[in-house]
Amino acid sequence: MGRDAELAWLDRAVRRVGEGCGLKVLDLTGEAGIGKSRLITEVCLSARRRGLTLLRGRATEYERHVPFLPFTDAFADLRQADLDEIPDAGGLAPVLHGRPLDGVDRFGVHRATSALLARLGGRGPVLLVLDDLHWADPASVDLLDYLIRHPVPAPVLIVVARRPRQSPVPLAAGLARGGESGTVIAHALGPLAADACAEHLGAGVPPKEFEALYTASEGNPLYLLALLQARPASAADPTSPPRLLDALLLDELVPLSDRQRRTVETVAVLGGHATTDMIAAADGRMEDEVLDDLRLLLAKDLVRIDGAGRLALRHPVLRSLVRSQIEPWRQAAMHRTVADRLARVDASAAEQAHHVEHALTTAWDRRAAEVLVKAAGQSAGTAPESSAHWLEVALRYMPRTSEYATWRRALILQRAHALAVCGRLRESRALLHEVIALSADDEATSTRIVAVALCSGVERHLGQYPEAMALLRREMARRPEPNLAEVIALTLALGSVAVQDGSYRQVRNEMDHALSLARTLGDEASEAGLLAVAALGEVVDGETTLALEHVRHAVALLDALPDDGGADLCEPLTRLAYAEVQLERFAEADRHADRGLALARRTGRTSVLPYLLLCKAQVGSHTGHLAHALGQVEEAEEIARGFGSEELLVLTLGIKTQVLTVVCPAGDPRPMAAADEAVARAGLRGNWLATNAWGMMGLAALLAGDPRRAREAVLRAGGPDLAGVQVSKRPMFLEVLVDACLTLGKREEALAWAERARTDAEALDLPGQRAAALRCAASARWMAGDQGAAELYLEAAAESERSGLGFWAAYSLLLAARAMAGRPALAPKAEAAWHRGSELAEASGAGALVSLAEAVRAELASGAVRHVPRLEALAALTPREREVANLVSQGLTSVQIADRLFLSRRTIESHLSRVYRKTGVTTRIALAVLVAGHG
Repeated sequence: MGRDAELAWLDRAVRRVGEGCGLKVLDLTGEAGIGKSRLITEVCLSARRRGLTLLRGRATEYERHVPFLPFTDAFADLRQADLDEIPDAGGLAPVLHGRPLDGVDRFGVHRATSALLARLGGRGPVLLVLDDLHWADPASVDLLDYLIRHPVPAPVLIVVARRPRQSPVPLAAGLARGGESGTVIAHALGPLAADACAEHLGAGVPPKEFEALYTASEGNPLYLLALLQARPASAADPTSPPRLLDALLLDELVPLSDRQRRTVETVAVLGGHATTDMIAAADGRMEDEVLDDLRLLLAKDLVRIDGAGRLALRHPVLRSLVRSQIEPWRQAAMHRTVADRLARVDASAAEQAHHVEHALTTAWDRRAAEVLVKAAGQSAGTAPESSAHWLEVALRYMPRTSEYATWRRALILQRAHALAVCGRLRESRALLHEVIALSADDEATSTRIVAVALCSGVERHLGQYPEAMALLRREMARRPEPNLAEVIALTLALGSVAVQDGSYRQVRNEMDHALSLARTLGDEASEAGLLAVAALGEVVDGETTLALEHVRHAVALLDALPDDGGADLCEPLTRLAYAEVQLERFAEADRHADRGLALARRTGRTSVLPYLLLCKAQVGSHTGHLAHALGQVEEAEEIARGFGSEELLVLTLGIKTQVLTVVCPAGDPRPMAAADEAVARAGLRGNWLATNAWGMMGLAALLAGDPRRAREAVLRAGGPDLAGVQVSKRPMFLEVLVDACLTLGKREEALAWAERARTDAEALDLPGQRAAALRCAASARWMAGDQGAAELYLEAAAESERSGLGFWAAYSLLLAARAMAGRPALAPKAEAAWHRGSELAEASGAGALVSLAEAVRAELASGAVRHVPRLEALAALTPREREVANLVSQGLTSVQIADRLFLSRRTIESHLSRVYRKTGVTTRIALAVLVAGHG
């Protein structure tokens, strides 16, 4: 009706997805009654005619805490035969049936839903419509955000309809980000034109009267239709002010009998559970009477029925108005009846919870609270926001008496955990402090210690290390002293904080004491947890021999402990895997991270998922197994951004930078973008997370051709003497610094840092770090024309392969081939090094190495004798070429040089190519050294 342009636009999108191409998400916005749902209905009819699989769901105003409601509504259109063909469809229970499932975390639900849509799209194009999404529950918003950031790899079009002013901030933000990335196209529906309204709605209405009514409606078709329907048969004064819209809409109910009106009201209250039997139960009538009423209401188009047999009022605006006319006590009574009915048919607590919540009054109802608490437990893994909400409702009505004090503390603790999981860390911390305050008496000691340990973890995620330490120290100093098991738990939390804030040496003796206690008690799970923390603490400090001893003992214990033995093994497995990465035990790290991931997903331990994913991504980036590394980092980033922890996000972005520098080809801007955000979020932090972020910034800047920024970043990471850099990683950081200094012509500084890398690597006794030190020495020699550089690069390759560092082995081999280029006697050896390095590069999918391999191949293929660049070669340069060479030696990028000289980047690159040809050098590093040597 008057929306031909919009309909054509939507129809074109449907046609393109039907052809296997086109957009992924359409965001249709407009105020209530503007015509979004009507337009979508036409699009759905078009899609069905074209043979698309059509899935249509709707969020509702009064069910905003029912997890995944619009998706559940949409997937109700699937046939059972469709689901039978989907592997592990049972794992989709939270989305398919609105029921929680033990052992499924919300991020697993996201991936499973995407896989379901991909499988459906593999059989043919799919149109997924989500209407009224401004009322969506938080779990649905999270799921849509995932589908926006990770588009389904199949012909699937998602159409979202919502009111912009009522949309929750996370929904609007996610759609806006999708618009920036090109995944989402937004379209706002404005008022319907007067001529279109007159053509379709104004038949028989005098023009002057219609104009007045159109002006009053402000071009809103629903409002205009209500005004027209309320218009008297012969209007004495068509310009008189119209009655209020809500009264006009409710006028449709006036001709109904009391019984029929009660049926309408019951449908409005029950929402998704409005079926004939539920309506009859809620209204205390026979089902046959209800059916008689529904036939008339369907005929009047006041009530509509969906494909799953559920009933709903014609429009959400009408439902809202009807509900507003019902006395609160009657609404509560209806919800109570439905809740009782659902309990009798053994519906899940999560299904009952919505009605139980709305049935509550000011009176305390223990059975209702038990349902809410059970629903919170069922939804904790898949919809923590809803879990926290239902616990808040139970706590709101719970009497503040001594009888319920213990239960209240337990529920507050449970709610604090749910809030922490969904990223509301500061709210979680406030509740945990409340639990600690409520647990001052000796009888509540165990609850208080659990709360203290959890609170220290929240403080740690917030980067509040002093607060976490103080909290733990106070608890450990209490009298009477904690029992042995509690001492172990508190010391474990203490060590975890110390590892992150760099103070592990200060708690080493306490960790040793706790280990002795765990062994005395025969508590193998706690012993393994302490050993894993100790291993990580020691390796960060560079005590690799002691760290390796702890790792071996921890592995022996953890490998023997069963997953379902009652102990929480996720944290120990996570820390052990990280320690193994630092110790270059990559196969073991990958194995333990895999076990931890499986366990975390099964038990809903969302808090450790990003750390395990990042651990696997690091393994992949070092070993050259990059097929899944970027996807693992992106999944970790999704969780980190929703988790509310800046510390975790800094870690994630730092590792993302590391992976992107490996995966991306030369010139790709993504590594620098990730590095920029990482250091911006790190701010003034001085911990190892910030150090790692700045170090990765140095690597990204060096590869982007900005050695000056690379040098500054590494020195910012560790200070003038690099004392702040994690000891076990320092040689690799030094390699960035050496290369940057050589490029800038700071040869003496580069030699000093190369010697520092050698001594650090010898102390660590780790092959990968020795390889980094060898490459430092080789680069310095190569730039000085020393033919021994190639042998050092080959030695570095051998060390890297010995440790399983496939990426670094390939890198070292390609550098060795470059160092031998142009020397006929070494040609076979150079070819062999290049072929091996190139094979490793191609197999790993490392774009950076592939780019390097192509450049080295060109040098080898030239066949020219490669002389060490001589200073006299600079005399052959034109004044402009010499000017460009000088600016390169100062560390400027091509873009910066172009800005300085008021030339285009292409012109600068042309000058630089001629400089390389005349001087015989092929890299900026070599050119910088040559210019520096000239004077």
